[in-house]
Amino acid sequence: MPEPGAPPGTPPLPVVDGLRLARPYREALQPGGILRDADGRARRLPRFFYEIGSWQTALDTPLSPHFMLWELIYVDVREAELMRTFPRYVPCAVTLMAAALEPFRAAVGTYVHVAANGGYRSPAHRLSTMATPHCWATAVNVYRIGDDWLDTPETIERYNRIARETMSGVWARPAGAGRGFVDDQIHLDLGFVTQVPHGAASEDEDGAEAAEEAETAEPGEPP
Repeated sequence: MPEPGAPPGTPPLPVVDGLRLARPYREALQPGGILRDADGRARRLPRFFYEIGSWQTALDTPLSPHFMLWELIYVDVREAELMRTFPRYVPCAVTLMAAALEPFRAAVGTYVHVAANGGYRSPAHRLSTMATPHCWATAVNVYRIGDDWLDTPETIERYNRIARETMSGVWARPAGAGRGFVDDQIHLDLGFVTQVPHGAASEDEDGAEAAEEAETAEPGEPP
């Protein structure tokens, strides 16, 4: 069941203020911090997260009719160790990504397979060398759609075109070689989107007091 008082449609997960997490989590997630993108532009990281208590919770939690939570948080050993254990934290905008994928899923009429490390990655992930919407949980890398492997320019661009036609505001990385292109997947993102849930802490707080309270908390233990 959703948290008491949560709006209808809210995933059955606690919402946490990242500034109130214990230090190891704050260092990995950098809530409200700044990352710079490939062009040096500053992007502010999310502050509010869903808390995932176990892998079973991720397996059992739907974000939309066709996408489960686990599909958008699956990572390998390139993710920081703390971010591969539980509790785990994912920015609240993960629900927007799942919702945005639904019309694309309807258009292709079959399963959409998100790659490992292809959904949310923390700023501590080895692939997070600069600001990427993956750190906002608003990007996915899809390696297969139904029986189609996305490993040719023609297949990539065909599905990119469907994504652009069905996903409002999406950016699809073009097929090709080198930086800024893809050759074995499609990359779809909504940009650097943050979601502030109802009832979240005031955003004019600098977080210093919250962080100080969290100093004595153990990893996974609320302050």
